[in-house]
Amino acid sequence: MRKPNEKYPLAGTRILVGRARHQAGSLSASLRSLGASIVEIPFIEIRKPQSYQPLDDALKNIKAYDWLILTSANGVEATWERLRKLRIAPRSLKKLQIAAIGPATKKAIVKHGLKVKMVPEEYVAESVVKGLRDKINGKRVVLIRAKVARDVIPEELRAAGAHVDVVEAYETVVPEKSRARLRALMKNATRRPHVVTFTSSSTAKNFAELLGKVAPSSLRGVQFASIGPVTSATLRELGMPVALEAREFTMGGLIRAIVLARYAEALV
Repeated sequence: MRKPNEKYPLAGTRILVGRARHQAGSLSASLRSLGASIVEIPFIEIRKPQSYQPLDDALKNIKAYDWLILTSANGVEATWERLRKLRIAPRSLKKLQIAAIGPATKKAIVKHGLKVKMVPEEYVAESVVKGLRDKINGKRVVLIRAKVARDVIPEELRAAGAHVDVVEAYETVVPEKSRARLRALMKNATRRPHVVTFTSSSTAKNFAELLGKVAPSSLRGVQFASIGPVTSATLRELGMPVALEAREFTMGGLIRAIVLARYAEALV
């Protein structure tokens, strides 16, 4: 039986982080502090929407809404960027009830001086709906999100009696520059990661797109680590088995899942 390294439980573990370039740093730093060797290849790129007009119109009319729902830190930053551009005082949002899909989104909102009324028990769309269903009958709701996103929240809230406007604040695309790097890495048995992290369904879909059709040997010894059940379901739909899933659907939860798995392996 091998004794786990308590200070550096991820020592000797190669981990591929596929978050967008501007967001990968904190996850990578946390994993490195635990002894992991990190490779960063973005599976996703955040871009401005084709037009800010829908978002601008919603912000100019923000006092007409009762609830604001933000589903990511990217959406928060895009919203505040447009508020500054339009010279709309952030205090105009203070009368709104605000819902954030998870702690990272809440932190981004609070940083701008606003209070968050509701964070769901689980950080997925279904839990947002559960937390709001009995609060939004007859209310006007603006949902600010990415261009490509699931329609669970707007559909279910409309069914519960809310008037919901969906506004795109940014879009996610496949970063073409990552394609050759990813394929070369996965073909190299001495550099291939032991663990690949997936923090959203978009990262899972884009990974599959970037990798393309590869020989099964390119994935030998690779474990896929998912931030939560929605991302896990997407991975399985794409034919990629999920070895690790976070119990708490956050970056911290994902890191803990990886550490626990490596501890379990060390004890075998």
